[in-house]
Amino acid sequence: MCVIRETSYEAFSCASPLGKSAKVAMGRERPQGIWMTAQTAIGIHQLLPGEIAPFRGMLSMFGAAFDDRPTYEAAQPSDAYIQDLLSDNTFIAVVARAGDEIVGAIAAYELKKFERERSEIYIFDLAVAEAYRRRGIATALIEHLKPIARTRDAYVIYVQADYVDPPAIALYTKLGVREDVMHFDIDVD
Repeated sequence: MCVIRETSYEAFSCASPLGKSAKVAMGRERPQGIWMTAQTAIGIHQLLPGEIAPFRGMLSMFGAAFDDRPTYEAAQPSDAYIQDLLSDNTFIAVVARAGDEIVGAIAAYELKKFERERSEIYIFDLAVAEAYRRRGIATALIEHLKPIARTRDAYVIYVQADYVDPPAIALYTKLGVREDVMHFDIDVD
């Protein structure tokens, strides 16, 4: 468990489970657990099978954050579908909570490669509720995803960003290397 004791996101002090304090810098693996912002403790964890209500909270938070409630709330999947998805080891959901409220989340997929025995992790959606932005929660969510990726023999985590989303581009530029690619949607009909 880790609690941020400074508000700087370049480095923070962390009490280890052994009661010792350590300084952790950006770019290194951060301890996982509780993040303390100036106002609220934020818990971060991976959703597991059976966590249907938090999954639905994640969908609602995505709908509000992306200003696209119809996509995320109008026809939510059944409990059985959500249970199957959370049981599928190619799907990864990581949430940030302030109490019982989902205030940030990542929905990602493990893509097994065919040319080598390794995987890539693709972040399909990442969002933080508007009232909780600019507190390091998105970075903390990605940092929480890294050890999950390593346990799956992933060599990279990748994400797409729209040109019209400067905050996302700034975040991903801080954490990774930009590749300019073209994306095409191909209709299945």
